[in-house]
Amino acid sequence: MEFISHNFVPMLFAGLLVFLLSGFPVAFSLVATGLTFGLIGMEAGLFPQTLFQALPLRIFGIMQNETLLAVPFFTFMGIVLERSGMAEDLLETIGQVFGPLRGGLALATIFVGALLAATTGVIAAAVISMGLISLPIMLRYGYNRSIATGVITASGTLAQIIPPSLVLIVMADQLGRSVGDMYAGAVVPGLILVGIFSLFIIALAIFRPDWVPALPPEACIYKEEDGASGHRSLLVLLIISTAAAFIWAALHEGIINPMVGREGKAPMDEILTLSITVASFVALALALANSWLRLKLFSRLTERVVFVLLPPLVLIFLVLGTIFIGVATPTEGGAMGATGALIMAVLRRRLNLSLLKQALDQTAKLTCFVIFILIGATFFSFTFNAADGHIWVEHLFDKLPGGQLGFLIAVNILVFVLGCFIDFFEIAFIVIPLLMPVANKMGIDLVWFGVVIAMNLQTSFLSPPFGFSLFYLRSVAPRFDYTDKVTNRRIEAVTTAQIYKGSILFIVLQVIMLAVVLSFPSIVTSSLDKAPEVNLETMKIEAEPSDYGQAEEEPTKTLLPETSNDTAAQQVPGGSQEEDPMEAVMRAIEKDAKK
Repeated sequence: MEFISHNFVPMLFAGLLVFLLSGFPVAFSLVATGLTFGLIGMEAGLFPQTLFQALPLRIFGIMQNETLLAVPFFTFMGIVLERSGMAEDLLETIGQVFGPLRGGLALATIFVGALLAATTGVIAAAVISMGLISLPIMLRYGYNRSIATGVITASGTLAQIIPPSLVLIVMADQLGRSVGDMYAGAVVPGLILVGIFSLFIIALAIFRPDWVPALPPEACIYKEEDGASGHRSLLVLLIISTAAAFIWAALHEGIINPMVGREGKAPMDEILTLSITVASFVALALALANSWLRLKLFSRLTERVVFVLLPPLVLIFLVLGTIFIGVATPTEGGAMGATGALIMAVLRRRLNLSLLKQALDQTAKLTCFVIFILIGATFFSFTFNAADGHIWVEHLFDKLPGGQLGFLIAVNILVFVLGCFIDFFEIAFIVIPLLMPVANKMGIDLVWFGVVIAMNLQTSFLSPPFGFSLFYLRSVAPRFDYTDKVTNRRIEAVTTAQIYKGSILFIVLQVIMLAVVLSFPSIVTSSLDKAPEVNLETMKIEAEPSDYGQAEEEPTKTLLPETSNDTAAQQVPGGSQEEDPMEAVMRAIEKDAKK
């Protein structure tokens, strides 16, 4: 018993590992570990016999958590958009826009990956869709195989970091922060990562053009009657839309601040989101007017881009924009996104009973998976916290050199390794609650911490030989030589080694981005609302009259910083000499800060 009491927490983790290696489902492994070691701890005298009496209340609390409602809403939104053929249309259209350029197909894949990340939010759907559509075209026109496969797998993992990411919702719940803050903090790093991928492809187009060739003229399908490509009118529309975005950005605070009752500057992510929304509406309105009035101001390519690209863009930015402004909660934004996805599917004439049933089935399965993992993690954490496991975890990291940086490096190595073997939901529900108290005690901003972990998990999806994105692409990449239907050329199969080699290139880029976010936290935190400053010298605390014999007295108003400790408690109605006045001051400071 003495051995058990001194080594209970390491034995708890060892027991969980045994259950997992036995092939037992993760959720039930967590429950079994928590209950088994809870009973062992009771027998050893470590815990009271009433240890698990509060578990039913914890489970009901999980089921009543409105934040988690965003998971099924955003999942349903993504599945409906993906099953309605949006990915195919986006890849074809954007491929035609960038195809005539060297590296154009790879750039189109990156941009479509970012758009799918902001709509489907599911890595498997994004990688499989692009693997089925983009990879054969890249192979057909002579792309380097490692570059082609690396672009697809890396672009698919953008769903981890670009809102409305499911992992950010779960991370916010586990870290005790709002989903809106997690989304706002992840927007800029996600966009920078898209930019880094794009710059890498542009560099290849300059220095190794034979690796990323352009589409031949006969592959461009949206030509005008005079043989022109139609890019000129697309550029004109882009200039007009950009001008509209800049005008809105200049007028944003004067329009939005009175609506939401805000004083001071608006967050940059809010301005960016709504500016792009306004630009999209302007482009859509011009394209509709051109089509309905038959003005022939814009080319076929321009109209195709507007009608395929802008509806999902408007939906994305309306959903995220309302969350960033504060008009809607993430749950309400998810409901609006799901409704918008259904409307888009109806307008595209793709919505039918089969699609709806598939979307509902997949949404229910994923949501149940998340909830069962969370309930299992609650059983495990109940026993873990009862054994003061958080203190044991703190002692693991307090001897590390480098303070915060040393802790973050160690945590990122741990999460990267775990991400190769287990799902990000399991990491969020098991590992993050163990690390969060340590990070909080070290003074690390938890939103920044959550974004760093999300980017790390994104990297682990690419790591050979266990990266999930690599498995998804391997399942759809050609395993045998085949004859291309367009060129009638013999195309060699894509090997697993080529997929692994391509992923390593983009892992390096993601590690660079992770280092940038660790070195410059303001990339994440600058988009967050700042907490109000509390001045102890001028703060005034008003105490309400007590119900115990002092109902007739007037409320006593005190300025506690100007009073002595001996009289402060007496001046607060109902106070006593034994009450510490500083506790009342700190409670009032916390209450004022929350307001």
